[in-house]
Amino acid sequence: MNFFTITRGDLDGFFGLMVDNLIQLLVLSALCIGVCGFPLAFITSVVLPGAAVSLLVGNVFYAWQAWKLGQRTNRTDVTAIPYGINTVSLFAFIFFVMFPTYQATGDYKEAWKAGLLVSFASGLIEVLGSFLAAHIRKYTPRAALLSALAGIALTFISMDFLLRTFERPLIAFIPLGIILLQYFGKVRFPFGIPGGFLSVLVGVFLSYLSSFWGDPIYQEAGIQNGLSNLGFYFPQLSLGPLLETLNYANLQAYFSIILPMGIFNVIGSLQNIESAEASGDSFDTKTSLLVNGIGTLAGTLFGSPFPTTIYIGHPGWKALGAKHSYSMLSGVFMTVVSLFGLMGLIQALIPIEAGMAIVLWIGIIITSQAFQAIPKHHSPAVVVGLLPAFAGWAVLIIQNVFLYLDGKLQGILQEVGGAKEIHFSLSDIPTHMPFLPYALGGVLSLSQGFLITSMIWAAMVVFILEREWWKASLWAVIAAVLSTVGWIHAYELKGNAILNRFTEIASWDFPIAYLSLATLFLLIQFLGSKEKADTSTH
Repeated sequence: MNFFTITRGDLDGFFGLMVDNLIQLLVLSALCIGVCGFPLAFITSVVLPGAAVSLLVGNVFYAWQAWKLGQRTNRTDVTAIPYGINTVSLFAFIFFVMFPTYQATGDYKEAWKAGLLVSFASGLIEVLGSFLAAHIRKYTPRAALLSALAGIALTFISMDFLLRTFERPLIAFIPLGIILLQYFGKVRFPFGIPGGFLSVLVGVFLSYLSSFWGDPIYQEAGIQNGLSNLGFYFPQLSLGPLLETLNYANLQAYFSIILPMGIFNVIGSLQNIESAEASGDSFDTKTSLLVNGIGTLAGTLFGSPFPTTIYIGHPGWKALGAKHSYSMLSGVFMTVVSLFGLMGLIQALIPIEAGMAIVLWIGIIITSQAFQAIPKHHSPAVVVGLLPAFAGWAVLIIQNVFLYLDGKLQGILQEVGGAKEIHFSLSDIPTHMPFLPYALGGVLSLSQGFLITSMIWAAMVVFILEREWWKASLWAVIAAVLSTVGWIHAYELKGNAILNRFTEIASWDFPIAYLSLATLFLLIQFLGSKEKADTSTH
């Protein structure tokens, strides 16, 4: 088969992967503008061309890799590994790195530079992980890694878009139904139209009709603004801004995001390579992971603060009959969209409501995978690992409520000519005071570094389930160390800002509590050994 051969299956696969990647860029653009204050012109000229570099590098390589495997094995049914913007990292980086930086500085460029730093560090972990992936996998229970991933998917992805779906059911229900029919019910639509593509088309059509029932989605100036950004935007080398923020203090400040997200990317990609092998396509693990990391680094160096990854779903694309060209087509299409400034126009024509069903489905799949890809009796560990993410999500909601009310209060005081400012602040509430009606201190403590906390507690539960007490104790000791230096649980309130506290001794409460837990597990280990010794003498 020639490298440039395109089959009907490739076209089906292309529409699916293209829509998926397009939705990532739509979500990326909407969140950067709405949450982090990025001007559309900056996204168009800097962020998206950088993302295009990473998408082109990865998609073309994985297409070539699949074609070479087909040539070597004399097969025509090899399917390329899917690849694109990492959804989970996208949300984690925006809400836990870029948004807090933007809040603290009021400067979108500072938020962008913080994103570049975290993405670059994540890419380095992916590159190193290509050499160490087997060891990471060996010592960390799969339930511990997947539950933390699922926690973000369930809260920051699924819940966010589910609430949006129920906010506008007349627009969102039918596109969601199409996605569920295609991916869960295995329904094939007329003329072989991919469900993702059909879902977006129907969503766009219903969005156009929304003005008839008094809830218009489209902004009148949206298309004009999109047209005004058309042009050619060559990727800009962003080495200077990256080096400005690349220092130990910043790496330490974002360590609780960098480490788990980097490890998740490595492990998730590794599992997707295994999934491809189970489908009959055996790719070299080290090379696949290495290019995954190089794609992220390449995008970061050209201004994209969002890592790329090997996607879940290889068996699905293979079932559609996609070969290698669907990956290449997707990479080229996304590059054209990004380099020619088409994203603003597409964003105006395809509102987030029209495409969010696909992202909601991705969140559901990531969460369900955490239960499906582990030993059945480890499922309680996944449940435990989900809980810290709910605290992270709750804190985000609470904080935004306070910011909104404080902003409204200042506006009212200005209108009535108030002589002084009166602030409505989180820091005014005593830590142990029940709030709505939960323990505010507990929510805040659990939310800080929740990705690592999720891994630790899920790992402890796995080893308790396996009755490997000393391993459970070791994870408790790791938690004690991390809580001592403030990588988990430590925070400081200043007004409505929630600040990390990375220091030598952030707190004594959690280190002592975790060491007590470690001692308890070791005591059970000791008593269990003694019990065995006693029974063996009789």
